[in-house]
Amino acid sequence: MKVIVDASNVAHYGKVKDGKPILQNILEAVQALEKLGYEPVLIADASLRHEIDEKEEFNKLLEKEEIKQVPSGTTADHFILKMAEDENGKILSNDVFRDYFDEFQDISSRRIPYSFKNGKILVGTSSKPKKVKNILQKICSQVLVEFERKGFDAYKQKGNKKLSGIAVAKEAIDRITIANDESIDSKLEDVFMKIPLFDKFLNLVEEAEKTSDFIIFVLVSPRDYQGAVKNAGNIAVTVGDRLKLDHAPLVAVRNDLFTKPQAFELNIIYSDEILEESPYNVNITINDHDYAFVKKNSRNIASTVAARLGTWKFPIVSVKPSMLMEKPGHFDITLEKGGAK
Repeated sequence: MKVIVDASNVAHYGKVKDGKPILQNILEAVQALEKLGYEPVLIADASLRHEIDEKEEFNKLLEKEEIKQVPSGTTADHFILKMAEDENGKILSNDVFRDYFDEFQDISSRRIPYSFKNGKILVGTSSKPKKVKNILQKICSQVLVEFERKGFDAYKQKGNKKLSGIAVAKEAIDRITIANDESIDSKLEDVFMKIPLFDKFLNLVEEAEKTSDFIIFVLVSPRDYQGAVKNAGNIAVTVGDRLKLDHAPLVAVRNDLFTKPQAFELNIIYSDEILEESPYNVNITINDHDYAFVKKNSRNIASTVAARLGTWKFPIVSVKPSMLMEKPGHFDITLEKGGAK
C-alpha cells in the first residue's frame, strides 16, 4: 500500500524555535515505512527546499524525484489528499486537514499519525473507517427492490416484536389462523404469469410439501441466531398442536439485517410457494471504504434476502470494490440468473 508522506509536516516536527525543518526526519520516516511494508511517496511544499537544514541533500532528492514538490504558490495538502484518494493509500502526517473535511470523506481513516523519540520515528495507526449508518439495510432494501422488478414479492414488515419462543409460536398461530380464515390463495400462479421462463429456475421443496402446509421463516438479528435455533423444534410442535395441523410446520431461523437484537419477525409461506433455489444471484459493486465491512456481512445479506423472498437456499452474494465509487455509502446492485442449472 502506498503511504503519501507529508514531507513538510514531518520535517517540521521537533524543530527548535526559529530552527530549520529537519531532513533526517523525512529519511527516518521513509525507512520506517519501508520496514512496515509500505511504499512511501514523498510530497513537499515548494517552500521546503528554501527552509530545510540540509539544502544540498534535499535538492539531490528533488533531482532524483525521490521527493515530489508541488508548484510554487500552492499548498501540498490538497495534492496529498487527492493522491491518497486516487491511490487508495494512507497519509503520514500530524495535520488533521480540517479545511478539507467537506471535500474528502473520512480523512482520519487515511491519516497515520507519528511522533519522534530520540531521533527515531514512531509510526501510529489510522482510525477505523466510519461505517455508513445502516448501509447493510440499504443494500438489502435495494436488492429486494431489484427482485420485485422481476416479479417477486418480498416480505416488508419491520416492526420487530420482542423475541421469545412462546412469542414466536403465538404470532405464528395468529398469522396462520388469519390466513386460513381469509382463504388466502396461493400466489404461485400469479408469479408464473409475471416471470418469463420462470419454471426453469423453480424447484419446490418436495419434503416440505409432504410434511407441512406452511414454512415459517423466523427472522432474527445475527446476534440471536443460535438461541433462536434451539427453539425451532418446540415452536413447530406448539404451532402444529394448537392449530391441529396434520403435519407440524417447518421452522427455519434466518439471520435478518432489518431485525433488531432481541426481536423477531415472521415470514410465513405456503409450502407450494417456496422456492428451493434463488432464481437470481446478487452482485454488489461498492466503494473501497465499505468493501471489507460489506464483504464480511455478505452471508447475512444473502440470508436476509432469502428469508424475505421465501427462498429456501441463499442467493450467491458477490462483493467487488470499484474505484469509480468514490464516496462511502456508494454501491450498485445487479442480479444475474442463478438457481438450479
